[in-house]
Amino acid sequence: MVILRDIPPPERSPRWKRRKEARPSEILEAALAAFTEKGLAGARMDDIARRAGVTKGTLYLYFKSKDDLFRALLSESFGERLRFARDLVDRFDGSSAELLATILRVVGDFVATTDHVALPKLVIGEIQNFPELHRFYREEVIDRGMGVWSAILERGIARGEFRPVAVEHVIRICIAPVLLAAIWRTLFESFDDEPYDVRAMIETHIDILLRGLAPEGEKR
Repeated sequence: MVILRDIPPPERSPRWKRRKEARPSEILEAALAAFTEKGLAGARMDDIARRAGVTKGTLYLYFKSKDDLFRALLSESFGERLRFARDLVDRFDGSSAELLATILRVVGDFVATTDHVALPKLVIGEIQNFPELHRFYREEVIDRGMGVWSAILERGIARGEFRPVAVEHVIRICIAPVLLAAIWRTLFESFDDEPYDVRAMIETHIDILLRGLAPEGEKR
């Protein structure tokens, strides 16, 4: 199984350099906390600077606006993973079923383990009030993500590993349970006696999805 933590860490740098390079990441984590608590409209740059332990002037050295901060959060959370997924699709040697399952497990691991899972809720709840961010999310996250799923499905159909399906619909079916899991973790997990087992749900989703995609007459 290929997972993001298999990617080797960057080389170590001198302490002063590590601190300088760490600041954008620390600021983004502070921004995520502020956006999660107060929403996109309610979060203020002063509060983000305070949470990050930097001055407001330092904050503006790295990010020119709140919109810029949110774009950076989206790029860090989704952009890097989409690049990884696209590269994996291009170089994967196994079956399309294995490829689809691998990508879903990577996404599921992200949803199950990170606080960045709050971003879809922010997008659904508020981003329509920020037209430029709305467009950015559509083009840089949704459209690129749908391109990855389309490539996987078209690969499987072309190789005879998946039956012919309406790709434009199935790409949405691929990701819908993942979005539900993200929203559940953000909104309802605090009411659960035990955290919902996102990874087990992903395995169930993979099983059902691959059974539905199997060529006619073939049982999985």
